[in-house]
Amino acid sequence: MALTSTHLPALKLVSQGKVRDVYATSSPDHLLFVATDRISAYDVILQNGVPGKGRVLTQISLFWFDKLKHIIPTHFVTADIDAMPEEVKQYRDQLKGRTMLVKKAKVIPLEAIVRGYITGSGWAEYKKSGTVHKIPLPTGLKESEKLPQPLFTPSTKAEQGSHDENISPQEAAALIGQDLYEKVSSKAIQLYREAADYALTRGLILADTKFEFGLIQTPAGEEVILIDELLTPDSSRYWPADSYAPGGSQPSFDKQYLRDWLVGVGFKKGLEAGPDGKGWKMEEDVVEGTKKRYEEALAMLVGAN
Repeated sequence: MALTSTHLPALKLVSQGKVRDVYATSSPDHLLFVATDRISAYDVILQNGVPGKGRVLTQISLFWFDKLKHIIPTHFVTADIDAMPEEVKQYRDQLKGRTMLVKKAKVIPLEAIVRGYITGSGWAEYKKSGTVHKIPLPTGLKESEKLPQPLFTPSTKAEQGSHDENISPQEAAALIGQDLYEKVSSKAIQLYREAADYALTRGLILADTKFEFGLIQTPAGEEVILIDELLTPDSSRYWPADSYAPGGSQPSFDKQYLRDWLVGVGFKKGLEAGPDGKGWKMEEDVVEGTKKRYEEALAMLVGAN
């Protein structure tokens, strides 16, 4: 069974995202992040979930939080339910393998996207204007081609139900301030480079990914930290390296399989609520196909099953 909603009546639900339910705890400095099995495509949450997906996302995030912690501090505190506040422990059966206690942070209102290859919305823009997020690129690039250098291509962080909007680096700097922008963009590029290098050793190309950053107060002042999930198939585009062939779309371990199915059954802008107004529901083979791709990404990255 897929866990598409959580029920933790002793805790206060702070927010509900496309995938994560966030709860306040008795600790004033911490929040409980719970990865459900919900899945979204084109900012639309599907009616049914993918069984076990939240646990896969959590395992992948935990792996990367540990592997990249030397680059930037993160919000991660513990995934051990026994080490969490007392009121959390009664929900062990619901939470096991899919929850993290994290530091509270002030969210920086920017989706920090790094692209190492030209694909997705970046490719669509490039075909029209020769740019990605208004950044001029060399002429003659092919779809899925590796970029000369990884690009930091920010977008706005939309409210639930709204769409993120691609913006230029200049617009992003105006939104959050030049100094903070430079910190976020340089850390995002560094994180991407190291993650992409590691992924290649595991047979995966990290085509692009999205990071989120926050601010916490320390004795030395405000500090930028990494928040949310990290380098999961929900926030990243992974391709199998052994079949990589620029010049077209690539098979992937992310949500592209689901997106392709959704478009194939009639999804388009204006039909977010489904043809009958009741939303979109995945067919069972799509659920299984998506589940298989997420589990395969976990096994390749972490060596787990």
